[in-house]
Amino acid sequence: MRPLNFKEYSFRFKSSENSIHIFDIVRKKFVVLQPEEWVRQHTVHFLIKEKKYPKSIINVEKQITVNSLKKRFDVVVFNSDGSIKILVECKSPDVTITQATFDQIARYNIKLNAEYLMVTNGLNHFYCQIDAVEEKYTFLREIPDFSR
Repeated sequence: MRPLNFKEYSFRFKSSENSIHIFDIVRKKFVVLQPEEWVRQHTVHFLIKEKKYPKSIINVEKQITVNSLKKRFDVVVFNSDGSIKILVECKSPDVTITQATFDQIARYNIKLNAEYLMVTNGLNHFYCQIDAVEEKYTFLREIPDFSR
């Protein structure tokens, strides 16, 4: 896998069924290493190691229903009250982040009501703060660190 625009993290790998698997520390299992998964695992480690979010408040690849369609979000970080602090959309490094990517995460966020959005392809990272009342978002230099 190609180097990404994150710090270097230590990952566990295994070879199984003619493919490489990477250990997901949130789901506590090995998953097939695809380019998007490479970005997702770096993002999870970034949230835990750099931003200091506890692993216990992070969820990875859960299904939601949006406009009666079943979709999967990549990563969410919860607040202590169960609301969503951060919604993350991960793309493969060879996928350019476009308006369509932001439209996708915005559709998910109508259902999830996150305070912050992060969109990344591992090379470029975009962070937004959501103003639900004004129905707009503001781009940020980074997402906030964990605080109780």
